[in-house]
Amino acid sequence: MQDPAPSTLAPAPLIDSDHPAVVDYARRHAIGGTDRERAAALYHAVRDDFRYDPYRIDLTPGGMRGSRVLELGHGWCVPKATLMAAACRAAGIPARLGFADVRNHLSTEKLRRSMGSDLFIWHGYTEVWLDGRWLKATPAFNLSLCEKFGLLPLEWDGTADSIYHPYDRAGQRHMEYVRQRGSFDELPLAQIVADFAAYYPPELSRSPASEASDFGDDAARERARAGAQEGTPT
Repeated sequence: MQDPAPSTLAPAPLIDSDHPAVVDYARRHAIGGTDRERAAALYHAVRDDFRYDPYRIDLTPGGMRGSRVLELGHGWCVPKATLMAAACRAAGIPARLGFADVRNHLSTEKLRRSMGSDLFIWHGYTEVWLDGRWLKATPAFNLSLCEKFGLLPLEWDGTADSIYHPYDRAGQRHMEYVRQRGSFDELPLAQIVADFAAYYPPELSRSPASEASDFGDDAARERARAGAQEGTPT
């Protein structure tokens, strides 16, 4: 396989691996004797240090940079993947972004209402170059969210792809990959913005942080209600 392009190691406007906070984060968390061990350590750090939050979507360049996740302490799948790519580059490990459209069979009422669909277009993950090949890593769902939602957490040790499980812990449908959109050395923000505008209601990216609730708490409440209904005699 051809060696990765130099751009997969270079800072970019949105994969801002030269941002001081990203450099410091990579220095503290890229722990291990090999690139594989260091990349896996970064994966688990990004997965669990930052809460997955699809309620607060900011499609401006400032809102989509990897360093922004460090500032906020939360992010949805694309910014979290961008942060991991930036941290890997800062640690000297080639990385880029991959995208797919996924059908999410588990969500919250609020998210379904704001999206008007169960199809998540431009779902983002990180691709990392290890041992002569590109591997997929999906650091979106933090461990505590998985526990609240009854999901199987995504692990990644740098030896195989880590993508969403098709089923949850109870065997219910979870994620279905509908379309692959390819790999990118920089976040294709203009295309994402255009496609979101065409596919989703405007309200999706108009939820101020002060008005947004916690996605994990909403998920836990809905799961508890569903469990109570199933246990109610008819």
